[in-house]
Amino acid sequence: MGDAGSLRILLVEDNEVDARLTLRAFDEAGIGGCLEHVLDGEQALQRIRRDGAYADESAIDLILLDLNLPRVSGMEMLRELKGDDSHRVIPVIVLTSSMADEDVAEAYRAHAAAYVAKPVGSEGFVAVAESVRDFWVTTVTRAPR
Repeated sequence: MGDAGSLRILLVEDNEVDARLTLRAFDEAGIGGCLEHVLDGEQALQRIRRDGAYADESAIDLILLDLNLPRVSGMEMLRELKGDDSHRVIPVIVLTSSMADEDVAEAYRAHAAAYVAKPVGSEGFVAVAESVRDFWVTTVTRAPR
């Protein structure tokens, strides 16, 4: 089973309001210290690969990914990540406002672990954070890295 102290979650979200709601929700769920935030897919890939300024950072264990991102879209990032043997095992939860059938299907074809609609309001974000905590911290055995 997981350990919240060692879990590293990367939030890839360009909307500052949604990012603040997510960060606050994870704090309320007791796992805010696990969460890092980047603004776009390019920065996320650098962080995941531990390139440049991220060279001394811990490995990422879980990704919360918005699809609508600048520079490198969430879907492009997901495809690139899952096409890389060394990072393929990192679960990606798509957390986005798009509920278009084609986006959901494409995300799962690109090997997203889950597809979650962005909640409305702070209570909804807390519920998502608690679900992540309950499943990814207390239930799942993560792949060794």
